[in-house]
Amino acid sequence: MANSTDPDASKTPRRGVFSRKPKEKKNKEPGRFKQMGDIFRMTRRNDPNLVWIMVGVFLAVVAVGLLIGLLINNWITMLIIAIPLGLLGALLVLSRRAERAAFGQLEGRPGAAGASLSVLRRGWIVEEQPVAVNPRSQDAVFRAIGRPGIVLVTEGPATRVRTLVDGERRRLSRIVPNVPVHVIQTGRGENQVPLQQVAKKMKKMDKALTKQEVQAVNKRLAALGSKLPIPKGVDPYKARPDRRAMRGR
Repeated sequence: MANSTDPDASKTPRRGVFSRKPKEKKNKEPGRFKQMGDIFRMTRRNDPNLVWIMVGVFLAVVAVGLLIGLLINNWITMLIIAIPLGLLGALLVLSRRAERAAFGQLEGRPGAAGASLSVLRRGWIVEEQPVAVNPRSQDAVFRAIGRPGIVLVTEGPATRVRTLVDGERRRLSRIVPNVPVHVIQTGRGENQVPLQQVAKKMKKMDKALTKQEVQAVNKRLAALGSKLPIPKGVDPYKARPDRRAMRGR
């Protein structure tokens, strides 16, 4: 009896139930080490002494741990403890220097004052768009609401931005008359605050509102406030520091 099976059929691969299709490669986010490498390179471009400072901190921590170990006659254990502590100290230095470098790149750019508020954590409600803008000079006023009250952060020369601040103060006094209003002028001049110090200054302010009052003030401003069109060049969405760089991650 002739075999009706095609001899070439055995050569062709058969796809059964359990055959798998090749998986498509997904676009993965960069890993932790790659992020840290990017942060290190960015910071080193703006801070040539970064490597020496990190190495110095690491060696200093290890030396202190080794000295304590020799005094207690257990230097091996203390060395094992000191090495990761030294690495942690070096990473903290990288975090601080990266924050300074990130704000240094933003300084002088439109929307930088608003970007300085993006590092605020819980307890603050930040208006990402400026609440007052001078279309000609591109001076701007940004706003944040927290337990100290309302904080207006200005961008531009103090003498020129005063008109915007006074107008926003009058508007706020009509809408929320009993809420404290603070003003922070960003810049390097007299009575001005550098960008990297804005969030720290706000956190040190005395608390005047409860958490519920903060939410109530925000809802009232959102209901009665009016958003202004943003002129060309002022884009707080693009003028953003790298948060991972500021945390050293």
